[in-house]
Order: sequence, then C-alpha cells, then structure tokens
Amino acid sequence: MARALIGRTVRRLRTERELSQQALAARLGISASYLNLIEHDQRAVTASLLIKLGETLQVDLATLSGSEERQIELGLREVFADALLGAEDVPEDEIAALAGSAPNAARAVLSLYRAWRVAREDSGGIALPSGRRILLPTEEARDLFTDRFNYFAELESAAEAIAASLGPVLPAETNHAIAERLRREHGLSVTVGPLDGALRRYDPAARSLMLSEALPRESRGFHMAFQLGLLEARDAVEAELKRAAPSSPEAESLIRIGLLNYVAGALLMPYQPFQRAAASLRHDMEALAARFGVSFEQACHRLSTLQRPNASGKTGNRGVPFFFLVVDPAGTVSKRFSAAGFPFARYGGSCPRWVVHSAFATPGSVQVQVAELPDGAAFLCFARTVSHPGAHWGDPAPVHVVAMGCAIEHAAEVVYADGLDLVRSRVGIGLSCRLCDRQDCRSRAFPPLEHRLSLDPLITGASPYQFEKRG
Repeated sequence: MARALIGRTVRRLRTERELSQQALAARLGISASYLNLIEHDQRAVTASLLIKLGETLQVDLATLSGSEERQIELGLREVFADALLGAEDVPEDEIAALAGSAPNAARAVLSLYRAWRVAREDSGGIALPSGRRILLPTEEARDLFTDRFNYFAELESAAEAIAASLGPVLPAETNHAIAERLRREHGLSVTVGPLDGALRRYDPAARSLMLSEALPRESRGFHMAFQLGLLEARDAVEAELKRAAPSSPEAESLIRIGLLNYVAGALLMPYQPFQRAAASLRHDMEALAARFGVSFEQACHRLSTLQRPNASGKTGNRGVPFFFLVVDPAGTVSKRFSAAGFPFARYGGSCPRWVVHSAFATPGSVQVQVAELPDGAAFLCFARTVSHPGAHWGDPAPVHVVAMGCAIEHAAEVVYADGLDLVRSRVGIGLSCRLCDRQDCRSRAFPPLEHRLSLDPLITGASPYQFEKRG
C-alpha cells in the first residue's frame, strides 16, 4: 500500500495554525530539523508521535491521513490531463508538490478550471433555451459539504434542542411526536393524501403540511422532521448559509435544503444514540435502519455525518469515516459525500468494475467489494438498490444504488467484512477510465488522457485501448 502523505498534512495544519517549525517541534519534543524531514516525507512517524501530533494540532488521526491532500491532487490530475489545456506534460511529482506545499494555490487552480469548463460548455451551446448560463450550483453545494466533512456542529446542537423539546420518545413514536409538536407549537396540521406532482406541500397561510399518500412511513417522518427544522432551526441554518457565502441564488437554495435535510436526519437519528447503535451493530445498515424506524438510504446518509471531533485526549465521539453516494442506472451521481478520503472524480463517470454499478443486477441485496485504487489504497465498499413507487401506472419506478465505504483499516468494525479475505478478494478499480493507468482492464470505455495510444493491428489485447505509460 502507498505510504500516507502525512508530511504534507502536517505542514498544512502547522501553517493554518500559524506555527513555525521551531514552535511545533518544541511542543512535540523533537528537533526542528527532524520535523522538517517529516514534513518532506523523509522520515517515518512513530505511533506515539502520531498521537502527539493529533493532540498538539487538535485533530484526529483520520485528519492526519492526508485525505484532503489526495482529493486536491486528484483534482489537479484531472485538470492537467485535459487535452484542451495542453498541459499533459506536467509531471506527477510537480502536481503532488503543488497539492502538498501550496494547497490554497491548488484550490485556486481547481476553481479557475471549473469556471473555464462552465465558460467552455456555455460557448459550445450548453445553455438553457432562454440563453441563461448553467452555473453548476450542484458542484458548489457538494463542495461545501465535502469541505466540512459532512459535519455541522451547530446544526447538531439545533437538532438536539428540538429532540429535547419532544421529550423521551422511542424511535417508533418519533413521527407522532413530531406531528404533535407541529400542531401544538406551530398550529400546523399534517394530512396525508393525493398530491399532483409533489411529495410535500407546505402552505404557511393555511398552516397546513400536506404529504403525498405515495410516501412510505419513513419518508413521511423525514418530511415532517424537515418541516420542524424549517420552523425551529432556521437561525442555525441561516448562520451556516451566511458562512458559506453562496455565489448564486440557485446555489443558496440547494445549500439551504441540504442543511435542512441534515437537521431532519439529526432529529430522527440523534448523534450519540445513533453512533452507539452503529458501533454495536457493526454498521449493519438494514438492522440500524430498522432500529430507528428510517429507510436504508436515510440511515446510510446519517452514518456519513458522524464526524464530530473527539475531545483532546479522548475517543468515542467520531464514528468510522465513511463515504456515501447515490447513483442512478445511467451512472449519474445525485448525492456524494466523503469522510473516508475516497477520491471521487469530479468529471466523467466512475469505474464500471466498482460494486456501485454491479449492485443494480441484484435488487434489494447488499453487495460487498474490497476495492483497490491504482495507488494501492483499499476500501471496503457495500451497495444496495433502493426503489420508489412510480407516480402512476406505466411510470418507471425510480431505482438508485446507495453505496458506502471506509478505508480497509476499519474493516473489522463493519459486519460486511466478515468472512472476506481482505487481501485476496481485492478488486482493482480506477477513478474513471480517463484517469486510470490499468493496462489490462477489459472494462475500459476510454483511453487514459495521460498516455499515448499504442495500437498494433497484429495484436488484440484484453483491453480495447493499448497505451504506453508516460515515463
């Protein structure tokens, strides 16, 4: 397995805290020259020093894993691999150096590239019939949640305050308790019935919340929790939104809804009880969903938010870091969060060898895979389809795959690893065909952008695209 780039992370964290090498070294009880070697990945870090680094910099060990630097480096690789930029000759060691030594400059490059892509697509005719430009607010919203590791302390506090106001309630009684609070405190009636083209409709003037009869019980509970969050957690949500400073009204709306969804999940699945249950059930998602009376997708989404920082010198607050995504049959990602350091490709599809896609072949069944990336990093992944009823007869029922995963180091804490040989069962996947270096892949859809094609009419290889690896 590739060595974690902890030196870059230590350097970034030290710089963010405005500490000199001499000052940090003194706190760690080592020499400044030794710290300099660590920051340049020229010296290994012992377990005791790693723990001391976490305590001194006030971060947990997962933050020291370098996941943020890996994601920045992946983004830069996508940028410089774009043939239209003509920057394919930038060597990978320079890309790594930029991501590690100048992360703010690297983020600026990524922002410029995203802006350039929008401008390029717009000039190529990808615009609404009205002529209005497509500004990709979805990416802006995703970036916010990724940057925050999908954890918002103020929203957790707001949800806990609302839950406390409901009193001691069993999970099976939560929906009724929320409906009663909406009625008593806000004069809001909740009814279930036919809704044409909508799942939820709130009428402030009539003080009524209408839920579609097509919604299952779990979804009705989530929509009521969303409504209660809209009424009682507004200040916390708007404060987060102000800090985010969205660039457009569309991005602002998407982020606001995402934050309210966060509050709803935290209300239905309170942090500490949910974390304890997840650990005791070893992250058996179907059992966890049943215990809290929520859907499989809701439980998975909530599990990806358990990133509360541990108090200094203590453990137990932060859950296992998971990535979470929802994919449709066309491969389009509608939700994506990563606390596990999994480097999602921003542009293009993902690897067809990944269990996320094969799960569609076994509806309703959890599929498991030990996925290994080209750099040797391995993840325990599991995925299952979820379906919703069609709006009417003949309307195709929406089907998605919900997938999660964690670094292989956490596999023992997850029930889906039971019985697996975590070494022999590994499946090599790539981030996307255009960024993957694997030469013998029979599932390759596109040649890699970074390498020259080397096609020989006398030989038919396993992969449809033979290429020479760049030196």
